[in-house]
Amino acid sequence: MSIIDIGAIAIALGLDAFGVALSLGFDKRMKRNRKILFIIFASFFQFLFVFLGGIGGELFNRYIYTLPNIVGGIIIIFVGILMIKEGLAEEDKIEKIHWVLIAVLGISVSIDALVIGFSTFNIFYDKFILFKNSAIVGIVTSILTFFAFIISKYIRKINFIRKYADLLGGIILILFGIKMILF
Repeated sequence: MSIIDIGAIAIALGLDAFGVALSLGFDKRMKRNRKILFIIFASFFQFLFVFLGGIGGELFNRYIYTLPNIVGGIIIIFVGILMIKEGLAEEDKIEKIHWVLIAVLGISVSIDALVIGFSTFNIFYDKFILFKNSAIVGIVTSILTFFAFIISKYIRKINFIRKYADLLGGIILILFGIKMILF
């Protein structure tokens, strides 16, 4: 897997957190310390779930059954479709911005990272390479969420951007899944 592939996956996964950060940033009750907390939670859980998914997928391949690229591609396409569906769904307004809610949001935007780690990052038998590539996902997520909060400060009235980020992330994952199946 090339660095471009890893970067594309990192951006696709990070756009989920970007969309949530953008929507949180529209809320004037979201103070700087809560924004920093969300960046930390989202980045950490993206990293952790990709890493754990990669280890789980590698163990699955080694001891149970080798997951062919076609199955991995289908899983990634499915996650992309779910991201697009999530982007089109109506969301409830957050009533209270508490650190526990921020942690739950950080975890929830990272669930798809576990699936991607299991199906895609399972090829990294060297744990250091898996760690490094998982860290890239976490770093890209932190950069995207940081910029989402900056952008949201200036465009709080434009709500469709959050949906656009989820749609773009889903499209990137679908294209990557198709690439896995065909090549």
